[in-house]
Amino acid sequence: MEITPSYTSTTFSDEGESDKVQDHVGIQFATGVSDNVDLRFRYEYISVDEEGGSSVSVVGIGPKFGFGEGKAAFYVPVGTAFGGGADAGEALQVHPTLLYTYPFSSQFELTGSGKALLMVDRDNDDLVAFNLGAGISSDLSRWALRPEAGILLNPGEDGRFWHFSVGFTYYAGQKD
Repeated sequence: MEITPSYTSTTFSDEGESDKVQDHVGIQFATGVSDNVDLRFRYEYISVDEEGGSSVSVVGIGPKFGFGEGKAAFYVPVGTAFGGGADAGEALQVHPTLLYTYPFSSQFELTGSGKALLMVDRDNDDLVAFNLGAGISSDLSRWALRPEAGILLNPGEDGRFWHFSVGFTYYAGQKD
């Protein structure tokens, strides 16, 4: 089992201009259901910085399948937003994600990922995201500090969202 609290700051940039748009505070729980499958649950509270913007909560759950000697994984969370005027049905999303982790040592690893953000409500645009994160620790099998940076794109629009995150993972039990 693992527990990861996190904080994320998100900005939007377009035509040389950049503005902070929101902060996220979240927590993720994961538990192994077999040798190569975890079930993950995530909750985030998102505070929107825009004038008149409201805050929302986001929940997601899904399996993560490991393969390739444990270095690669496919994660398929399903989630939605609620509160702050969000309609949970219209906000329903599926995020198929491919991840690859390269362990440099028992103290440092890098993980790259690519994901599609597929909106169930076809009135909303699908998005793509790319992230690069690290695991830093004196013993990655017990805990890790997890800084991450990423970009979110709407292929049909100009501009991009950038995020910078930090999380702390604690492993309860044995991690392979």
